[in-house]
Amino acid sequence: MSFCEQHGLHSEAARAEVLRRIEAEDIGVIRLVFPDQHGILRGKTIVTSEARRALREGVAMTTTLLLKDSSHRTVFPVFTAGGGIGEPALEGGADVLLIPDPATFQVLPWAPHSGWMLCEAHFPDGRVAPYSTRGLLQRVLAEAAEAGFDFIAGIEVEFHLFKLLDPRLAPEDSGQPGTPPEVALLTQGYNYLTELRYDQLDPALEIIRREIQALGLPLRSMEVEYGPSQVEFTFQAQGGLASADLMMLFRSAVKQVARRHGYHASFMCRPKIPNVMSSGWHLHQSLVDRVTGRNTFIGGDGALLSDTALHYLGGLLHHARAAAVFSTPTINGYRRYRPYSLAPDRAIWGIDNRGVMVRALGTPGDAATRLENRVGEPAANPYLYLASQLAFGLDGISAKRDPGPSADTPYEAAAPMLPRSLAEAVEALDASEAARRIFGSGFIDYLLRIKRAEIARFEAEVTAWEHREYFELF
Repeated sequence: MSFCEQHGLHSEAARAEVLRRIEAEDIGVIRLVFPDQHGILRGKTIVTSEARRALREGVAMTTTLLLKDSSHRTVFPVFTAGGGIGEPALEGGADVLLIPDPATFQVLPWAPHSGWMLCEAHFPDGRVAPYSTRGLLQRVLAEAAEAGFDFIAGIEVEFHLFKLLDPRLAPEDSGQPGTPPEVALLTQGYNYLTELRYDQLDPALEIIRREIQALGLPLRSMEVEYGPSQVEFTFQAQGGLASADLMMLFRSAVKQVARRHGYHASFMCRPKIPNVMSSGWHLHQSLVDRVTGRNTFIGGDGALLSDTALHYLGGLLHHARAAAVFSTPTINGYRRYRPYSLAPDRAIWGIDNRGVMVRALGTPGDAATRLENRVGEPAANPYLYLASQLAFGLDGISAKRDPGPSADTPYEAAAPMLPRSLAEAVEALDASEAARRIFGSGFIDYLLRIKRAEIARFEAEVTAWEHREYFELF
């Protein structure tokens, strides 16, 4: 029996359908990709003659890809007992198997010779690798299903789109990480939603739109955002796993398509560009009753939100500080949490208010009633962001947490402040008993170790501000 047959992974019919499409569409290579702990796609490309074997047996990938920080440095001592993390399967940079998910098969329209599939990482004994973030989201979704809910999520994501001037590919530009590219603006910005600015961006946006829709992603709108060269894409709401997979494919597609056409797309929250505006990722969410199909967030008796929605909201607010590592995992992302900035700075909610952390949307009885969490950054790992929202929301329902009254003045309301730095967020997550109970202490300690390695590298650097401030003065 094949590995997939031994462990009950996907059906023979699903694998056969992928092979049929590969042959029918004259595909030359298959990109097998795995979303790592940072939400970055890694993997291997195989020729199509190897596709049948890969679908049945998987392909080998080094376990160290599960153990790297955002500069691609391995931060665990893999050549020690247990790989530095107490897991013998991680010792010595051993292999895991990437098992393709046939349901995710795509043909990349900008590279039509290429098929594409998301994979799950399995140890040779069949176990899903314990630090798989897609697997973690699937587990939380299953827990929601056991409680009678389906999780629905809608994505609004902002990013910056630049003209690529110099890719910085000289030998001296290499490193961990390498030298960032030199770019130019496509618009001056600060002309929010103006027709003129959109038309200036249209040549670049049309290239991206065409490829995104060719992938079948449920695109709703493309908008000129407030800052220079800043745009926003919005998508129709879907189930939780589909939305997370969408975000993974969307980010990867945008960056690849942009680069092929002489542009640079960045989902970094706040690039070092004069007059820049921070980019956010607003996550719309609701719970649907699995029996009736009804949105459980719809209020009754003229109320906007149901008790289920209010308790879910209470969970989001109660755990906001611990959840920040999941929604805002980079050092740069915390530059966005500023008062009076259209971004939140404290754990507060309000009805249709863009200054709060969680914005309640809809009207009494509206089937589209939902909560929009405005806390996330575009660089967040989609699986961790969605899993943390759902898990902490379900905890709020279980504990019947009270979110308090809607805030009309969110930047003046008495409420817990969001972390001011990744280091502060890491400490909040470390101290969260709920996070350890929900996600497991092993996973939390693993994630904290990676983030602390990034923080240590940041604190060891001499910044441009320090050099400018002190070099001549002292």
